[in-house]
Amino acid sequence: MSLFRTKNIDAMLATARDGGLKKVLGPLDLVLMGIGAIVGSGIFVLTGIGALTAGPALMLSFVIAALACALVALCYAEFASAIPVSGSIYTYCYATLGEIIAWMIGWDMLLEYGLATSAVSVGWSGYFQSLLAGFGLHLPTALTAAPGALPGAHTVINLPALLVMLAITTLVAYGVRESARFNNVMVLIKISIVLLFIAVGVWHVEPANWRPFAPFGAAGVFNAAALAFFAFIGFDAVTSAAEEVKNPRRDLPIGLIGSLAVCTVLYVAVAAIMTGIVPFQQFEGVAHPVSLALQRAGQNWVAGFVDLGAIVGMTTVILVMTYGQTRIIFAMSRDGLLPRRLSAVHPVHATPWFATWTVGGIFSAIAAFVPLNVLVELINIGTLAAFTLISLSVWVLRRTHPDLPRAFHCPGVPLVPLLAVAFCLFLMAHLQAMTWGAFMIWLALGLAVYFLYARRHAVLHGDR
Repeated sequence: MSLFRTKNIDAMLATARDGGLKKVLGPLDLVLMGIGAIVGSGIFVLTGIGALTAGPALMLSFVIAALACALVALCYAEFASAIPVSGSIYTYCYATLGEIIAWMIGWDMLLEYGLATSAVSVGWSGYFQSLLAGFGLHLPTALTAAPGALPGAHTVINLPALLVMLAITTLVAYGVRESARFNNVMVLIKISIVLLFIAVGVWHVEPANWRPFAPFGAAGVFNAAALAFFAFIGFDAVTSAAEEVKNPRRDLPIGLIGSLAVCTVLYVAVAAIMTGIVPFQQFEGVAHPVSLALQRAGQNWVAGFVDLGAIVGMTTVILVMTYGQTRIIFAMSRDGLLPRRLSAVHPVHATPWFATWTVGGIFSAIAAFVPLNVLVELINIGTLAAFTLISLSVWVLRRTHPDLPRAFHCPGVPLVPLLAVAFCLFLMAHLQAMTWGAFMIWLALGLAVYFLYARRHAVLHGDR
């Protein structure tokens, strides 16, 4: 039964108090962190792909995906208020479901966050090169994409993707307060640009473009919802900041639920206006659907701002996802499941600097040299698996630790957690078989690492 040994929650809280990380974040920082992680390529790129799958009913697909996330967010909020410790879902599973489950979900999240930063940095590179082209500037073709990414062109490295990843890694390693300030400014800029699109675009909507509303029926709506789920990935990264929040029991639930609510409204509004301006069939092969809608409306000056907003939006996604991943690695290393060096805290900046640069180096290289054209579904399945476990864990926590102080209680337990599980499994069922195969391979590799290294080096191993 040592595979399912759990960590003592009181010991976890004591460790967090003495972890060496600075408590500098407030509720506004957390809401903006969540928005920073969510509003990015999902709103600027994915809306076009989703419209081809669901038609104007894409706005309903976003509501379905948001509902699944909202149910999970309620579970996250209870955990965050009861166990404000770095590591997010990994830490929560270690306290409830046992070590091997915690390891596997931590291993899963390492892939999800890492590939998300690489994928978004490649998207950032595309928009950045488009912005340069608007000024008549062009990079040498060899430096614009990973090898083989552009058919018929000789490419060697995606230099902009590499550089933005390294720049964000430097910022995250420098300090959490500095990272939060940068994120807050960038989020306010991109939210202003999204609101500008809504304010200008709403006057150019043709209701006839919304008919038929669901041209591909319920199947199209649900398939688009499974895809749209990618647009909300990242709100859970807020819980990774637990040990750096001034009042985590109150502020973490605010950050989780607040950021998700704001982003849902923005996504639905953008989807409605976008498909109301341009017939959904015309988004085929379009990588900039939001700016295309403005161009069709004759508002080219606003379209330029939208391209800038896409760059800013993707920058904050890379920042928050990199931050979240480093904190999960920090927690796993502190528990002995990963090498101890990865939980070393910088004496001046009070950040897990070695873990940050390890993550930044690996996924900068992936962004620079690997064509990333099938990552959305792989990232989705990892997140849905994690959300399924967190929903089950909150029910387990109620049974094993009924007297644990909680500043926030998930309503309707066990109904809400079970509904969250059902939603996540339903969306997973709409992903491709190839995605499932790749996910199983990654989990099998994780099991091998656990039995060859993590199990024997775990801190709890000495407590048997």
